Amino acid sequence: MQEITIITSNKVGVLAEICELLGGSGVNIEGISGQGMADKGLIRVVTGDTATATKLLTKNGFPHTVGDVFIIEMPDRPGELAKIARKVAKAGVNVESIYILSKNKGAMTQVAVKTDNNAVAMKFMK
Repeated sequence: MQEITIITSNKVGVLAEICELLGGSGVNIEGISGQGMADKGLIRVVTGDTATATKLLTKNGFPHTVGDVFIIEMPDRPGELAKIARKVAKAGVNVESIYILSKNKGAMTQVAVKTDNNAVAMKFMK
């Protein structure tokens, strides 16, 4: 699975513009995180169609990068994310992004993780 990272201006309406651009072209957003940092905004998006999403973003002047993420499914209970974070730390791998993709309260949670070495990190998840 891939994550699209968009660095944009931190201004009113940019998130709406990106979501409308993708949704209006039939691209489903499966996961998203965003944050403002002074005058810049950082939006990370996982979609069902990375190729179409990146074409749309490029065509509409939104600079972006694409990177691989891996998905971890874990029980939805306190301490599970700490276990995952510790495993990644023991692997000597740096987490670049992490966010919840889906959550079934009391059952399972899916988390998207991007590290500086996904292959090594995934070996430690077993």
